[in-house]
Order: sequence, then C-alpha cells, then structure tokens
Amino acid sequence: MLTEERREAILRMVERRGTITVKEAAAEMGVSAVTVRQDVRDLAARGLVVRVHGGAMSPAAAQQADVPGPAAPRSSDRRECTLGLMVPPGDYYYPEIIRGVQDAARTHGVRIVLAVSGETWADNQEQVRRLVAAGVDGLLLMPRAGLEPVERTEEWLAGLDVPVVLVDRRAATQAGRLEQVASDHAHGANLAVRHLASLGHERIALAARAESPNTPLIRDGYLAACAKLGLTPGPEYRIGPTDGTAPTEWFEELVRAVEAGDVRAALVHNDLDAVTLVGLLQSRALRVPEDLAVVTYDDEVAELSDVPLTAVAPPKKAVGAWAVDLMRRRLADPAAPLAELLLRPELRVRESSGAHAVGERSAHA
Repeated sequence: MLTEERREAILRMVERRGTITVKEAAAEMGVSAVTVRQDVRDLAARGLVVRVHGGAMSPAAAQQADVPGPAAPRSSDRRECTLGLMVPPGDYYYPEIIRGVQDAARTHGVRIVLAVSGETWADNQEQVRRLVAAGVDGLLLMPRAGLEPVERTEEWLAGLDVPVVLVDRRAATQAGRLEQVASDHAHGANLAVRHLASLGHERIALAARAESPNTPLIRDGYLAACAKLGLTPGPEYRIGPTDGTAPTEWFEELVRAVEAGDVRAALVHNDLDAVTLVGLLQSRALRVPEDLAVVTYDDEVAELSDVPLTAVAPPKKAVGAWAVDLMRRRLADPAAPLAELLLRPELRVRESSGAHAVGERSAHA
C-alpha cells in the first residue's frame, strides 16, 4: 500500500467502527504498529480523526464520548512529539549524553520524559511500560549494564509498538527493529594504543572497570591495535568486584609492576581510576609520564589530575543529539531503512603520556 492508500483505509475503518486500535489496524493491513501510529498522527493533525490512547476515533464518536476534538494546527513553539528517555542510575558518564538529548530536544521542540532504569530486567520492563502508558511517541533507551540475557531484553524491546533507539548501547542478534547510536569505543582504544606505540612503548597494560558496558569494546580495540602493530598485549587489570577482590588491590598490583620496570605504559578506564593511580604512583616516588605513561578513557575529569591526563574522549553529547535526530527521522518516515550509527572518539593529548616531552626534545634537537 502507498501511504495515502493506507491512510484512506484507516479513515474507512474509523468511519465504519467509530474507533480503532493501532494494533488491530496494523494486523488488518499487514504493516507495523509504528507505521499506523504515524498515519493516525498525520490524520489527526489534519482534523480527520481524534487520537486516543492506543488508537483513533472519528470526530463524531469522540464528541459523543466527550473526548477532546482535533487540536488546532501546531504553532512553531508547540511541542512536536514526546520521547521517553531511560538512563542508568548514578554514573558520571551519562549526564553529558543526557545534555545532548536535552539540547537537541529544545532545538526541535521535543518533550523528554525521563526514567531511571532499575536493578533487574523486570524493573526495566516496568519503567518502559510506564513510559509507553504515558503516551510517548518513541523511546531512547540506555538499559542498565548486565541485564541478562541480552537476547531476551532486545527481543522484548523490538516487540514494543513504539520505535526504540538504543543510546550508547550495541544491539546483538535479536535487534529486530531496534536502532542504535553509540560511541565507537573499540576505535577509541585503538587511538590510545597507537598514540602510546608512537612514543616508543612496545608493551601497554590495560586497566578497565569490570562492570562498565564499554569495557569489552575497549578491550577488543586494544587487542586489535596490539595485534596490528605487533605489540605484546598486557598485562590486563580488571578493576572492580568481579571476584571479591578490592579495587585497591588491582592498583597495588599495577604499581608494583611499574616499580619493577615491567610496565611503562597503560590505558586506564576510567578517569577517576586513572587519577587514583597517579596519586598512588606519586606516593611511591614514581613519576608520570617518566615511569608510567598514562592514557585514560572518558575525559570527564582527566584534565583536573595533578598531571593532566591524555584522554580518549567519546562524543557523548553528540550521541545524545543524534539519538533524538534518529528518532525524529523514524517518526517522520516509519518505512525508512533502520540505522546503526557509530560516532568516533577523539584523542586529547596532555602531559601524562609524555608526548609533550618528546615534542620538546625533538624541537630542541
């Protein structure tokens, strides 16, 4: 069916029955619920039907049921649509993504309804259910890391009758209709390894937060770069309570390796751990970058370290803005091809990697 043919069919259904549901109309015409919802939105904007929760009514039926009639055409300052945004709790990484969403929403007149993801799969389901029940037109989701199984979560999200964009999350095999916008964390780790290798380091350690959803991708990029450059990877330090070991013990192990001369360069995820590491090294009379060249991953507070940290900076704000833009495109054209966007981080060189010292020596020579 062409778009206008489909909308004519919806009008005929509404005229015959007085009211229809999106699901019934989608099943009858063999199209997605998202497509029918967009058709209903367009017909309502033209005053031909009245939108109600989950469907549409004819103006006459709405008047008899005392339902508010079609709204006047939207002025330039009227909200375009409402999007639900679900974010993980209590992490310093995500506020910049949220700011990107907010800025893009203000620019385009989009209303954002915020929810915080819960501890369990069922908690996340309930938050999404509430957003959908509130009448959001689409969902921007950053599910809490560690929800298992991933395939079950994605199959559930793909079955919702509103479009979904995963934000800074990567979909797996059950992605279905899910779209996604994320930082290319593997590319970011690759930048860090290549930078340290260019400074003469042939063995680069990796210290990364075990609970971070980005760690597997950072590790993939790290290992791929080591293999491409012919470097010996490792040692690796998993920071966090993966086996009951206190995080400080991992730092101590890394510091001992630096004292022994076994490790001279490291990629550390995240900034706060890198700042902690710099403090521990200094307490042992070890110097950054002379005894250990450090590149951190995140660049939230890297510049505030006693030794300003060279950092890989994921484009967090841009990820949020692109998520809003991708959802607006989806709502405007439900039949458009599905998109997966990877935005590349950048490397911000400061004192901790030793590049400035190398540059000064070269200039002097």
